[in-house]
Amino acid sequence: MFLKSIGAKILAKKAVKNIHKWAINPIETQQKLFNTLITEAKNTSFGKDHHFHNIQTYQDFVKQVPVRDYEGLKDYFERTANGEENVLWKGKPTYIAKTSGTTSGAKYIPITKQSMPSHIEAAKNALLCYIQETGNVDFVNGKMIFLQGSPVLEVKNGINIGRLSGIVAHFVPKYLQKNRLPSWETNCIDDWETKVDTIVEETKNEDMTLIGGIPSWVQMYYEKLQTATNLKVGELFKNLQLFVYGGVNYEPYRAKFEEMIGRRIDSIELYPASEGFFAFQDSQKEKGMLLLLNSGIFYEFIEASKFYDDNPKRLTIGEVEIGVNYVMIISTNAGLWGYNIGDTVQFTSTKPYRVIVSGRIKHFISAFGEHVIGKEVEQAINEAMKKFEFSISEFTVAPQTNPIKDELPYHEWLIEFQSPPLNLTEIADFMDKNMQDQNTYYRDLIEGKVLQPLKISKLEEGSFNKYMKSLGKLGGQNKVPRLSDNRKIADKLLS
Repeated sequence: MFLKSIGAKILAKKAVKNIHKWAINPIETQQKLFNTLITEAKNTSFGKDHHFHNIQTYQDFVKQVPVRDYEGLKDYFERTANGEENVLWKGKPTYIAKTSGTTSGAKYIPITKQSMPSHIEAAKNALLCYIQETGNVDFVNGKMIFLQGSPVLEVKNGINIGRLSGIVAHFVPKYLQKNRLPSWETNCIDDWETKVDTIVEETKNEDMTLIGGIPSWVQMYYEKLQTATNLKVGELFKNLQLFVYGGVNYEPYRAKFEEMIGRRIDSIELYPASEGFFAFQDSQKEKGMLLLLNSGIFYEFIEASKFYDDNPKRLTIGEVEIGVNYVMIISTNAGLWGYNIGDTVQFTSTKPYRVIVSGRIKHFISAFGEHVIGKEVEQAINEAMKKFEFSISEFTVAPQTNPIKDELPYHEWLIEFQSPPLNLTEIADFMDKNMQDQNTYYRDLIEGKVLQPLKISKLEEGSFNKYMKSLGKLGGQNKVPRLSDNRKIADKLLS
């Protein structure tokens, strides 16, 4: 056995033991973290503005710190980016992550000396948990690739600014540098299509054992590999064992990936964001991702169905229930306070606390009061793909509120198929029934003749890539929303 494999097994055992310590004491872990965050930030501008010196309990915090999104904290973020010290957290941030916000345009999220290690540690621990559970360690000896943004950073007001994935690239451990692909020069290529073409050339003759990235962009990489070599990915990379992903649900892509690889390989889901690394899949057997309760993030949750009520109740980790759709609110050692990241989650377990990402609080369809969420549309299409044995490249859903003629309104599913099935009507009927089973509001609207059943619109190959390219968002960490409450994306795709 290689020395690297032996070392990885030792590290894996130690990591899982350390995780177990805080995972079995979740409430105590979060309370201790809460106290530390408040103490550390008392003398910041935000801490003074919100009277942190008077905060003794969580209830005090709720009274002093309202829930806000990026726009609500924008003034503090801008002061931080302009180089002012002690605004949201002590000192200056080490980095600022630039993100492509879907509702706020570009966002600039601080990453501090205290918060940066959590991003690295979580990704490492995800792999170590996999090793400890499965005993599979051979992949550490082969080549690994993470399709990510450029690591080139801009320095402004003494702070390094760049994409999160590019920032993280600076922290790859030395012992992995020889295994890591693509080369630094290739990673710095800004144009996504040129970058992927270059990555194909650099990797097609290597022993790739682990590949990571957002599924839609990894799919592009696989397709280009097949075109360049006329081989299945699994024939090209005979020792490929692991796919690490985040950003979107893998299930709509799984069948296509297995077809392109030629076999099933294990996968690990991550839940990273510029605002923090929230969770990772710690088990191949259990559903959901382990919520990281000791990584500098204090969590609150608000029931999604009540989020827009006046003064909705904020819950801590000990008050959540399995299966309820929650908006996740965070306060962190990067200086985010009562911050709504926009994601909704559901707990699959409370011993330990595991979550799935169910959607976005602003990405839903409720044009008629149905409040359809991302998890529901993904489940409907996943089950249809299993039953009817088809695969897709991408999809999104939008309401059609003004149909032609005298038709009832409906939900339009815009799907880019890998190979369009012939029985679209049967598939649409199956998916609509699935949606009704999941969402009683939707079922009532169908039965009440307010809506007609959903319709599928086939899109030409490459439609989603063309759409993203038109926005300047092709590749990297960018992704198309699964659903929206208006026709903006749908009409652009159809045009």
